[in-house]
Amino acid sequence: MQPLTRDDVIKAVGGADDLTIASIIGTGATMDELAEAQAWLANDEPMINDLRPLAQGRVRELVDILSELEEDDAEVGPAEPDSAFPAG
Repeated sequence: MQPLTRDDVIKAVGGADDLTIASIIGTGATMDELAEAQAWLANDEPMINDLRPLAQGRVRELVDILSELEEDDAEVGPAEPDSAFPAG
């Protein structure tokens, strides 16, 4: 399987910035490894119940990168109504 391309990452990871895309590509991971990392992030319980070993290698790197991306998104959060306007 071929290493990920920029287009692959953009399709699989919506909202990723250029630095994150470069980090993901820099791991040398394949599309299958990215999909596995996303599965771990989505819900690790079924993976563990299938007796799969914890993510390792490139998949582990991807899990770390993607989890940071999710944390950044959670910190930003939705804007509060009228937050762009000064109180008056």
